[in-house]
Amino acid sequence: MIKLDIVNHVADKTGVPKAKAETAVESLFEAMKTALQRGERIELRGFGVFVVKPRKRGVGRNPRTGEVTKIPAGKTIRFKPGKELQS
Repeated sequence: MIKLDIVNHVADKTGVPKAKAETAVESLFEAMKTALQRGERIELRGFGVFVVKPRKRGVGRNPRTGEVTKIPAGKTIRFKPGKELQS
């Protein structure tokens, strides 16, 4: 499923024009992006939880040359599905 499928589904379910449904979906994704960039937790009851977690530094290797490269510490997003999604 892609974003266009979500927009079409929202438009069909709510009866609003596709342009307004697209605006609503874009607004939702933008709000989620902003919250995750600030390191906030997003909990959608019945769906799941998005959490920003720290990622350790590491060492990687170029598979072609075998050259060792350092991977800097960073952050990653984890998703834990809610009970209703787990089957």
